[in-house]
Amino acid sequence: MDKKLSQYLTVTACYWAFTLTDGALRMLVVLYFHQLGYSALEIASLFILYEFFGMVTNLLGGWLAAHKGLNLTLKLGLALQIIALAMLLLPPSLLTVAYVMLVQALSGIAKDLSKMSAKSSIKSLIPDEAQHKLYQWVTLLTGSKNALKGIGFFLGAALLTLIGFQGAIIAMALMLTLVFIASFRLLQHDVGPQPFKAKFKTLFSKSNRINGLSAARLFLFGARDIWFVVALPVYLQTQLNWQHVEVGSFLAAWVIAYGLVQSVAPKLTQLISRKTPNGRTAFVWALPLICIPLVLSYFDVTENLSSETLVIALMVFGAFFAVNSSIHSYLIVAYADKDGVSLDVGFYYMANAAGRLIGTLLSGFLFQHYGLFICLLFSSAFVAFAALISFFLPKHH
Repeated sequence: MDKKLSQYLTVTACYWAFTLTDGALRMLVVLYFHQLGYSALEIASLFILYEFFGMVTNLLGGWLAAHKGLNLTLKLGLALQIIALAMLLLPPSLLTVAYVMLVQALSGIAKDLSKMSAKSSIKSLIPDEAQHKLYQWVTLLTGSKNALKGIGFFLGAALLTLIGFQGAIIAMALMLTLVFIASFRLLQHDVGPQPFKAKFKTLFSKSNRINGLSAARLFLFGARDIWFVVALPVYLQTQLNWQHVEVGSFLAAWVIAYGLVQSVAPKLTQLISRKTPNGRTAFVWALPLICIPLVLSYFDVTENLSSETLVIALMVFGAFFAVNSSIHSYLIVAYADKDGVSLDVGFYYMANAAGRLIGTLLSGFLFQHYGLFICLLFSSAFVAFAALISFFLPKHH
């Protein structure tokens, strides 16, 4: 096997293992701290530093990778996640909001170092003229990652039920430690462009298309997390009387289906155009996402929102969201400068983390004070902003 390809596959495998623990940890934190009596806003606050430091990490991590290489940033991500898991092995009485926020900050840094390393390494393997193949590789990586994150949601809920919070944390920490040790043996050559001395000012000096795509990404992921992070899990438990495992299983199924749709996004977008995606593609596929939260909000305000209606609507939303996410993920890799790919990808995922941070805060605040109806209206408005920005992205490569 080609050396570059084998190293890339190793990076991907490490990223997959990390993603499994990341999804499980998120579900554990939401369910366990709701079980302890935390309010929706308090649970949302646990993820503030997770998303904030994700923003900082994507920005500075891209610069670090440009200087030191992508393998270093990947291994650093694995190590920090192991430390974050170990920090949660305290008695429940010591797991205060401030302490868990700090732990989540470390986990956010770890996640975005790993993601940036995996996504950036694709650019060096595909020639610039092979855009269709680049689109397929990006969507495959993104889709498989989200499918594994969904499995992680289910795993987190199941472990919480079977062996408790601390038992689940120990099991995940041990698994990730084995992966971390293996990475030192398997990752012997750097993946991606050779490290170079990037100037610090290049962190913010981006082209108009990268700035525009990053802004669209911010609103797109903010639209999802406004209802997905806190409002939906708590609503399912308090209003529809779902149990831990039922909530975890549904969210797992949603994210797994979301990942599978991302993997076949090239075939779906070809139903409209045979060309590789551009700004017009991102605009057209965002339009259906505006309508779905509005329909759900109508059912909620008329008190006709049943479990069946919610599940069907969210699966439809997930399918369209998956295609939109895949289009964006391809465009950033296509737009990125080949020599400084980690810088451009890092900047873009900084915007992604900013959207998630805003969405997370709004999810807890809006749900606690106004309910699911307002969360859904805000979600629809955010998608509309993402579509409007996408309309002005380049219509050609």
